Amino acid sequence: MSQDKPLAQNRKVRHDYEILETYEAGMVLTGTEIKSIRKGKMNLKDGFISIRDGEAWLKQVHISPYDHGNIFNHDPERDRKLLLHKKEIQTLHREVQQNRMTLVPLKVYLVRGRAKLLFGLARGKNKYDKRHALKDQQAKRDIDRALKIR
Repeated sequence: MSQDKPLAQNRKVRHDYEILETYEAGMVLTGTEIKSIRKGKMNLKDGFISIRDGEAWLKQVHISPYDHGNIFNHDPERDRKLLLHKKEIQTLHREVQQNRMTLVPLKVYLVRGRAKLLFGLARGKNKYDKRHALKDQQAKRDIDRALKIR
């Protein structure tokens, strides 16, 4: 898995969720969608993944219409099918149903010219968990600053 720089990234997800496991999936895209993604015009912020009829779907992810597209340009908010193995989909569906987890997109990048989505099996954080994480992060910054001064 040779990851170049991410074309789109969801930074806030690590603040709101505890990521337990990550998966990589291909996406079924139209021609104008991949052109827009290559230009970095994709927003993962509100996105999530649902499993319906034995298939994984990426929902509420915005891919801006291609600038040089014509009347056949894509719908920016359409659901996009994810390419995963059947056993992976069954495992994810079981985790989501039984353990009250959610599937959230983390980033999109290219592998040998194909767009791949890295998504995580996540559990939502409580407010006090978020405060604790911020406090730890601030303490680590202070320690690093003090060591740098010495």
